[in-house]
Amino acid sequence: MHPVHSPALFPRWYSVGAALVAVMLWSSAPLLAEFAKATPPLQLTAVTLLAGSLATLPLSRRVNVAASGVGWQLSVWVGIPLLIFGAVSTYFIGMRLAPAAEAALITYTWPVLFVLLSQWSRFGRLRIAGVVGALIAFSGAALLLVPQAISGGLGGATTGYALALLAACCWAIYSWLSQAAPVALTPLLPRLLLIACAIAVAASLILEGTLALPSGEALLAGIALGLGPYGVAMVAWDKALRWGHASLVGSLAYGVPILAALLLVLAGMSVLDWRLPAAAVLVVVGCLKAGR
Repeated sequence: MHPVHSPALFPRWYSVGAALVAVMLWSSAPLLAEFAKATPPLQLTAVTLLAGSLATLPLSRRVNVAASGVGWQLSVWVGIPLLIFGAVSTYFIGMRLAPAAEAALITYTWPVLFVLLSQWSRFGRLRIAGVVGALIAFSGAALLLVPQAISGGLGGATTGYALALLAACCWAIYSWLSQAAPVALTPLLPRLLLIACAIAVAASLILEGTLALPSGEALLAGIALGLGPYGVAMVAWDKALRWGHASLVGSLAYGVPILAALLLVLAGMSVLDWRLPAAAVLVVVGCLKAGR
């Protein structure tokens, strides 16, 4: 889930097709996570990351990270796996504590956070368009949360929303590190996901007390999450941005929160009211504004 900028070398429909594959797979993540709700979230994280590592294994090849210096070695082999683990685990936990559609919508504010981080690191300041876009995007989240907060109805969901926002921050920092890294990270992705899986296993043993494979529908959902949203989708997204125009392809990602919410509603796992589509539109508009 990281933007990469490169010139278009293939017909436009190649990149658009690959981007649409990634978008559809990302949109299915909240629905698949709901099917695996019976599995402890850290166990589900471990299964998902293991499946993602296996799905991306054909891309693995040796990359000389050592030549980039000790700082980048630590960032790649320690920082990025921790960010992946943090993003996936907090996303799953957040969706247990808060309504799935709303939590997913908050998590998918990560593109606007990535834009702000990139602007700050590159220019040493934030541009007006980025700030305005962030305000618009987060007004969408506020549209969902403020009425409940005023009426005192947030309750335990507050922690879930906070974890969903933490997942967005992890994806934004991961995306920035992926873009700034002096080496291509896609060939390292199987190993990075495997390290993140090991972290999830250790966290599950410490915090959840047991570690066992989920069964039935939950196991299939966990494998599907790893193969799709955290495996094939990440590869497809990287290829889409390398084959085509980053601005054209990148704009397609902003449809993820709308499609994710729609799938949850169609599956009967979320209730549709006017605030959910309105908030999704605000998030999309905000991301587009910030990314201009």
